[in-house]
Amino acid sequence: MKRKVAIVIPVCNEQDNIPVILPALRQVMDQTGYPYSVTFIDDGSSDNTLEVLKTEAAKYNNVFYIGLSRNFGHQNALKAGIDLAEGDCTIMMDGDMQHPPDLLPELLKRWEEGYDIVYTIRRDHEELPLMKRKTSNMFYDLINNLSDIELEQGTADFRLMDGRVIEVFRAFKETDLFLRGLVKWMGFRQIGIEYDPAMRTQGKSKYTMKKMIRFALQGITSFSTRPLYIAAYLGFVFSLLSLLYIPYIIYSYYFGHTISGWASIVATIVFFGGLQLMILGIIGMYLGKLFIQGKQRPHYIIRETNMS
Repeated sequence: MKRKVAIVIPVCNEQDNIPVILPALRQVMDQTGYPYSVTFIDDGSSDNTLEVLKTEAAKYNNVFYIGLSRNFGHQNALKAGIDLAEGDCTIMMDGDMQHPPDLLPELLKRWEEGYDIVYTIRRDHEELPLMKRKTSNMFYDLINNLSDIELEQGTADFRLMDGRVIEVFRAFKETDLFLRGLVKWMGFRQIGIEYDPAMRTQGKSKYTMKKMIRFALQGITSFSTRPLYIAAYLGFVFSLLSLLYIPYIIYSYYFGHTISGWASIVATIVFFGGLQLMILGIIGMYLGKLFIQGKQRPHYIIRETNMS
């Protein structure tokens, strides 16, 4: 008998995409012969997403929904599904059809070959807006240069994880989840598969520029203290550079040109003031993580579900 597959899909305001992705999943998975379940996590949608999920769940005994009490974010919604869904492996994917269901048999094939984690790498095409491609490349460059993990360009939250890996992941209690980094950090036997993203069928992307920057900072500060070292090195370097002002100060004192240097003094104060604020901001981010972690609040709160 084939092992059971759990498919986990976080959704937020995707009422029009659910009737599209569910039949596509059923068509693909029914052909594989694997027993499977599909669990949708409604991440505080403001439209009729939850009602649509309830309707679909009433039709099929292997379709489940988890309604969170508010929007907790994509990563926390994923964790809710991972924590509750049961299977010998778990597949995570988005509900906007950009993660093609046709790739599922390939993920399962690699799993059967003995890989514990099968992750996907998105190919960026010319059809993708230039700004989206640029910001995506900047995101991975920042992560790879400033953290202690290495992510391939285009690594997505579309992956398969074996049940053993899921058990390890469920034990994680840290806040500010960055699943792509955690999956890479955990090790196990991994393999990446490239895929061509499909066009979004309905709605628009939830990842704005602001969210991408925040996501990058979250990933960097979750896996490295390197920014703190960079801040210390900057302070040390600029302290040494400030010694170059000593000859100018002596010259101005003895030759009476103290007033004429006010512009350079003001510029220097503004520059170093900004540098100090930047360094304090970096330190503040790490202290903020400790503050939030110390509260030990749950990653999510479930308002309703049809899972036992």
